[in-house]
Formats: sequence, C-alpha cells, structure tokens
Amino acid sequence: MTTDVTTSQLKKTMGLTSVVVFGTGTAIGVSIFSVFQPAALQAGSGLLLAILLAAIPMVFFGMSYAYLASADPRTGASYEWPRRYLSPIVGFLVVWLRLLTNVGAITVLGLVLVNYLSMVTALPLKPTMALIFTVVFGVNLLGGKSAARAQLAMMVLLVIMLGIFVTTGFTKGDIAMVGPIFDNSWWAILGAVPLLISLFLGIETAVEMGGEIKDAERTIPKGIVLAIALTAVIYSAVAYVALALIGPEALATSSAPLFDAGQVAMGDWALLVIVGAATVSILTTVNSLALVFSRTLFALGRSQALPAALGKVSGVNQTPRIAILTAYALVMCGLFLPPSLTFLLLAVNIPTMFKYMACSAAAVQVVRKFPVIRKRARLKFSPGFVKVTSCISVVLAVAVILLGLSADWRPYILIGGWLIAGWIFWLLYSRQRVIPVVADAEENAHG
Repeated sequence: MTTDVTTSQLKKTMGLTSVVVFGTGTAIGVSIFSVFQPAALQAGSGLLLAILLAAIPMVFFGMSYAYLASADPRTGASYEWPRRYLSPIVGFLVVWLRLLTNVGAITVLGLVLVNYLSMVTALPLKPTMALIFTVVFGVNLLGGKSAARAQLAMMVLLVIMLGIFVTTGFTKGDIAMVGPIFDNSWWAILGAVPLLISLFLGIETAVEMGGEIKDAERTIPKGIVLAIALTAVIYSAVAYVALALIGPEALATSSAPLFDAGQVAMGDWALLVIVGAATVSILTTVNSLALVFSRTLFALGRSQALPAALGKVSGVNQTPRIAILTAYALVMCGLFLPPSLTFLLLAVNIPTMFKYMACSAAAVQVVRKFPVIRKRARLKFSPGFVKVTSCISVVLAVAVILLGLSADWRPYILIGGWLIAGWIFWLLYSRQRVIPVVADAEENAHG
C-alpha cells in the first residue's frame, strides 16, 4: 500500500452508472434496517429532520472527495491522499482506524441479521453471530470471487422491496402518526445525526477504485452528486412511511423496525419481503466486508506496515489465508463489544469521520502546495472555494464526533485506545519498515 499506485496498470471498465451503483449500493444497505430504531429513540419524530441534517456533512465531504478525484483519481484514495498530501503517519492511522471500523461494521451486520431472523424463530444472539462469521470467513478461505454481479442483484432486489414498502405504506400510513417534528429538543435531534450519518457512509466508495473508472476526473464527481441525491430521497421516503405506519414510539422500541412497519403495510407478506431481503442483503454485505477487511490486512502486510506474514498467499487458490484468519479473529473479538446498536454505530461512524477529515485536509494542501495537481482538476473550483468547503467539512466532522458523546461515550474510549495503540505501533514498527512516499509527490501523482 505504501508503494506508488500505477493507475495505468488498472483496466478502466467502470462508468457513471457503476459509480452511482457502488455509492448507493454501499450506502443503501444494512443501515436502513438498523439505524432508524436508535435514531428514533434519540430524536422521535425529529428523525425526518435529522436525516436531512445528516446529509449536509456528506455534501461537504462529497465536494472534497469529488475535487480530489477530479485532480488525482487513485485506487485506495482515502489512504493515498492523506499519506501523500499530509504525512505517511496520517495515512497509516486512517487505515488503522478503518480496521476497527471493519470489526464494528461486521458486528453490526451480525447483530441486525440475528434480530431479523429472530422474527421467524428464536435464536441465541452471540452463538448465532459467531456461526454466521465462521461460515462467511470459511467461504473466503476457499478463494476470492468477484461479488460485483451479486451486489448489483442484491441492490436491485433491495430497491424493489423498498419500492413495495413505500408504495403500500403511502396508501396505508397516517400522517398523524408521524407527529410533530419538534416533539424532542434540538439537542436530541442533533444527537441523532452521528447515528444517521451511517445511512450515507459509502457514498464515496467508487473513489477508492479511481484507477478503474473511465474518465475518472469527470465521472466520479458526477457520480457522487447523484448518489447523495438518490440516497437522501430514498431514506426520507422510507423514514416517513415507517413513521406514518407505526409512529415514532413504536419505531424507537422495535428490534426490527422496518419489519414491524412492513407488517402494517403488507401483512403476512412482510415476513417474506422484509426478512428475506434483509437476510440476503446483510449476508452479501458481510461477505463483501470480510473480503475487503482481509485484503486490507494483506496489503498492509505486503507493504510491511503490518507483519509481512499477512502479505503471504497459500493454497491451491492462492488466498491470503493468514490475513483472512487474522480478520476472522478480530471480528470474533467484536462479539465482546456491547450488543448496543448505538455503541456499535458510533464505533463505526466516528473513525469514518476521521477519514473524511483527513481527505478534506488533503484537499486544502493540494490547493496550497501542489499547483500542478490543482491545475489538472476537472472541477474548476477556485482555491478559496476548496479551502472554505474543505474547512467546513473538517468542522462538520468534528461536530459529528462531539455530538455522538450525547448518545454514548463508551465508543470514544475504545476508539481512543485503538488510536493510541496504532500510534505506538507506527513508532515502534511501521515507521522503520514502510517504503517512504516519493519526495516529489506532485510530479509522481500518477505513478
């Protein structure tokens, strides 16, 4: 990961549709089945307003990402940009925090999946989660396989299901059930934002594959804008219908909120539509995250940022078995985390805010210190505009991080301890082994 990425070696096969699908397909996924309950508990009917407020930081983060992608599209962008334009240790710590994010995200997925399956039959929470993780990582040990078609199919199925839910819900829902938007305080509504921002995480996914996108400098910015708009519309419609069907109090106490709302709208069909779609979607996402997690460890091992054994492949299928087993062990440690969606969502979302902060700060550095790269940008934002929007992004990320304290302070202890451990690991191990960034990053921006 620390060697220069040569984008010309990657086959450019993805267009605008792929960028939008990857963004919306990552964002519109499992969070929609899980986050409404803790957010409604926090904000009540203010959930609708909180969703719109949660989209605002993503607009600014999206502008920073779009600008950098229009100037320097790169595979592994959220690692490459901070390490090139800020410092190598910043890039390392961003990836280090993402390891924790992967554990938290997979744990959330397992928790939500068991909650939905329990609608069909009673299941023990932790043993069932452990079984799901074991099966998924066991499949990964057999060899990697492209999941692009499966992910697209699952997204189509999910959108169809949500379309049925929204259509039937609009006809059977009661606007009086929604209640007043300000039934809770502004502070309560703002406190839901760090939870609801998980609905939009992943919008920038295609940025990480910049070397494989056709005309990336133009395509990625357009795709990010379309993905954010499409995602906000879908979430607002689903949240409104859920509130109109069962109201904020029932939404706040349900372990499977869309299922309960779906029963009102679709009756017995809710079991098939909601539970079936949630199960397939969650399993697909768990498998995808397991693949990404193990390959991240593999790449860090090959770069020697982590022990080199993680970068080895073995077996008939030439799979990174040590990296897969290490990822599995870390995910199993997630079973010891509190089974609280609020705790887990913050453990995922707060490190992601640090990633957004780092990339936004990198955009400021590009316009300040890298004029050649700035001139290459297809988005002809003025240097002042980039600085202002990127600085706003940093401020909003800090605000989201601080607002989460009102929901649950415990994840911050976990994240802080993990960050300190990463810093110590960098000083004692990685700094001496990682291949340094090429000094003149500007002239070598495209390898």
